[in-house]
Amino acid sequence: MAGGWGRISALAGPGVATIARMANDSFPPSPDAQAWLARYRPWQHVAEPALWVLFFCGQATLNSLTVWLDISRTGLGFARWEPVVWEWSSNLVLLALVPAVLAFERRFPLQWESWRAHLRWHVLASVVFSLVHVLAMVGLRKLAYASQGEEYGFGNWPLELFYEYLKDARSYASILILVALYRLLLLRLQGEASLLDAPDDGPAVEPVERPERFLVRKLGKEYLLPAAEVEWLQAWGNYVNLRVRAHDYPLRATMASIEARLDPARFVRVHRSYIVNLDYVQEIEPLDSGDARARMRDGGQVPVSRRYRDSLRKVAQTGSGA
Repeated sequence: MAGGWGRISALAGPGVATIARMANDSFPPSPDAQAWLARYRPWQHVAEPALWVLFFCGQATLNSLTVWLDISRTGLGFARWEPVVWEWSSNLVLLALVPAVLAFERRFPLQWESWRAHLRWHVLASVVFSLVHVLAMVGLRKLAYASQGEEYGFGNWPLELFYEYLKDARSYASILILVALYRLLLLRLQGEASLLDAPDDGPAVEPVERPERFLVRKLGKEYLLPAAEVEWLQAWGNYVNLRVRAHDYPLRATMASIEARLDPARFVRVHRSYIVNLDYVQEIEPLDSGDARARMRDGGQVPVSRRYRDSLRKVAQTGSGA
């Protein structure tokens, strides 16, 4: 269950993290909100699938009631159980498809630097999503009608498929939007990173020019995060998002400024928007386009442009030889 449903917050895109960082500047989280997040974390893996179940079951119940009232008002000759079958068959299939949509979004995230390339895949996925939804929904309805000694007719298939796709495309987009809003909420409360400043008096504990740690503010407390634990960094305008154990911490800096302060033996630029920590790179997969893809230990994927591919391979070989 957790593999399909429970990894929503761990997928927070850098763009969402940046929005959350700017939101924190204007509307810092209250102590009550931070306390709520602390209480919510242990139950997160249970709450996330439960929220989807409540959403679709609630939608099925309300829609069944609305359709039943419309039928009663207009005097159409449908039995009371039929709207229940229509709405619950549709929403139960949609609920079952949520893990597939989340998995596909992990593979083709709609982030700022990739949405143009990935949008067409999501359009295609919405078509497949609709076909699976309709076929499974019709199958459930036929079984339900057969149990009542009735026969269910779907109507004109080409026309009905187009009609259902218009609704399913909206459902597909709604799932992605709900996930993005949920991530935004968690990222806003999760924390932010900053560079350690030089002390007002006395020498710095560590070199300020090449920090060994970052300061992370989270739930009203401050933590020191070792730079070596940062798996990769992604640029986003005047911000850089630090990826650490499936969490993104926005840092107010440019990629050029932070790259100059990282250990070049460990951190390597692989894309104009990405820097990776070689300790967390599992493999480098060449692509037909001439670019490559770095697979990270946590299962994440980082694009490697052809401009940086050879330098990454050279540094990686040098490090392994050492």
